[in-house]
Amino acid sequence: MSTDVDVQKILKQTSLRVTAPRLAVLRVLASSKIPLSNTEVIERIGQTDWDPATIYRNLIKLRDAGIARVVSRAGGIDRYALAGSQNDHRHPHFICEKCDQITCLPTVTTSMKTDGPWEVALETAMIQLRGTCPVCLAAPHP
Repeated sequence: MSTDVDVQKILKQTSLRVTAPRLAVLRVLASSKIPLSNTEVIERIGQTDWDPATIYRNLIKLRDAGIARVVSRAGGIDRYALAGSQNDHRHPHFICEKCDQITCLPTVTTSMKTDGPWEVALETAMIQLRGTCPVCLAAPHP
């Protein structure tokens, strides 16, 4: 999803109106390699006349329409990614308890494959590992 035409097409397929705030949110999600919270989406959109509640409502509309997914709930904060994109984030995430950075761990997903009744459950589950990231582990201790 790289052009406004693609974004507008997706909105029309889901019967959502094409609005400037919605397009802005989709552009931010499409360009991000990491899942983003509402606050991070607002920061990346930058200065606008829209209030933060408008951006939040659009994230919820996109989530409800299946265009965006909540892929992490680290620290009780929902973080979003585009559904069905190359950055769909259907992989575990690592949350550093020191710096709060969220990191994608796509290489771990192959060990989570299974057949039978758990197959769909594992495909849609959020897997979040918590600990200290390599950067914080390597940092000198005070």
